[in-house]
Amino acid sequence: MITRRCIVLAGGAGLLVAHRLSLGQPAATIRRVGYLAFGSEATNAHLRTAFSQGMQDLGWLEGKNVEYRFVYANGDVHRLDALASELIGQQVSVILVGSGQSAHAAQQATKTLPIVLAGVGNAVGVGLVASLAKPGGNITGFTAQQDEVLGKLIGILHEISPGARRIAILLNESNPLYAAYWAGAQSACAALGLVSLRVVASTPAQLDAAVEQMVRQRAQAIVVTSDGMYFTERAKLQELMQTTRLPVAYALRDHVVAGGLLSYGYDIAANYRNAAKYVDRILKGAKPAELPIEQATKFDLLINLKTAKALGITIPQSLLLRADDVIQ
Repeated sequence: MITRRCIVLAGGAGLLVAHRLSLGQPAATIRRVGYLAFGSEATNAHLRTAFSQGMQDLGWLEGKNVEYRFVYANGDVHRLDALASELIGQQVSVILVGSGQSAHAAQQATKTLPIVLAGVGNAVGVGLVASLAKPGGNITGFTAQQDEVLGKLIGILHEISPGARRIAILLNESNPLYAAYWAGAQSACAALGLVSLRVVASTPAQLDAAVEQMVRQRAQAIVVTSDGMYFTERAKLQELMQTTRLPVAYALRDHVVAGGLLSYGYDIAANYRNAAKYVDRILKGAKPAELPIEQATKFDLLINLKTAKALGITIPQSLLLRADDVIQ
């Protein structure tokens, strides 16, 4: 006969065995991923969300098997070196970067820790990797030929404002692509019979003076190049540009969402989401040197009709039909 005492003892033995088994099972390893951002926490929030979502889709759950260490330079290029060292000190397994300035700071800080690019411009041209197919070293991820696309952006601006002959080009001298941007802008403007005006703003404090310079130089249209600082300061930059009453073309769609007239470039958030694929493979043992770099091939045209109306500009129907997105 099975007595109550036997049942209790058997149950206790079962619990003891289960307890011993649980002790023998290793706890899930939590991997640490760092993000070196040129911008601020607020202006990069949607990029952080996009990356985290990409990681989650691949089975990386924050607090379960991955944790993130995000550091922000708030648009100050001089803080990046210290922040890169800070991440290394926190023993992250990989560093994610989204701007040329951040990428170079991370590159200077470590030659061994994996670095993943989330759409950094012309990775080969600025010396981050040896080639797209065989990057070598400790850097891989996504890149975009933003300097080559700049000519297309100027051409679109010319379609919208064919009477504008003097085009101000806003440039950041701390951007690794600065020289390529300026050379490309000069070439594109010359091909269209336009005058290119070089205007530099390398810190947030220089933006006001840069816009004043555009007005003094009698600019008739403006092109804002792709840059981490301009991205971070997009709200302030848009306010300043509105005072000129001039058509402004941007390399990044986020500026148009903030009220700009038009943009032609790649989707940054999509690149951050896709960058999770590289981080996932590296955390699973892949070597950055063996992961070919992907190059952005799709560039979207975004037009803000509300801004166009405020400026008294009529967007050609042919351009509207080519637009990938239109803000009413």
